[in-house]
Amino acid sequence: MHTAVELAKSYRLLNHGPTVLVSAAHGGQRNIMAAAWSMPLDFNPPKVAVVLDKSTVTRQLVEGSGTFALNVPTRAQAEATLAVGGISARELSAGQDKFAAFGLTAFDASRIEAPLLEGCAAWLECRLLPEPHLQNQYDLFLGEVIAAWADPRLFADGHWLDAAAGSTVHYIAGGRFFATGEAFDAKALPRRS
Repeated sequence: MHTAVELAKSYRLLNHGPTVLVSAAHGGQRNIMAAAWSMPLDFNPPKVAVVLDKSTVTRQLVEGSGTFALNVPTRAQAEATLAVGGISARELSAGQDKFAAFGLTAFDASRIEAPLLEGCAAWLECRLLPEPHLQNQYDLFLGEVIAAWADPRLFADGHWLDAAAGSTVHYIAGGRFFATGEAFDAKALPRRS
């Protein structure tokens, strides 16, 4: 059984990977925004891709600094994720940023200027890999991960742990999220000869 999906909504069939919060800083200004479209690209060196619309302040900061961070929020941060994704920094009072506007606590990254959001499941510090064609034509930004951190209650020994301590969120549109659930193991199907 199957049903047709409107092409304009077809991206939602794949768009339930973890939502990330992209943070960046440059010239004394900092910002954070939600991005549902991100993904890993490579293992060694590790690379990521994220879509940053031309209209965003965060994109301007990334282009200016050449760095950005991907913060992986938990279910407890879903409201903050929706808040920072639903307003432009241009709509805030002069001198205010989204961290201050929504009472979000940040801490310093180890290798880049971008602030990291306290309470996330994981953080990836990235150096921009300039690809002007991809950035201008598709709003697609590539980054090399130069430092990575995780909450040890959620990620240890290279693996995600039981989500009970704090699941990541997956935006599915219209203010709705899924949260990661219970972990389970599976065995591959036997090969037929």
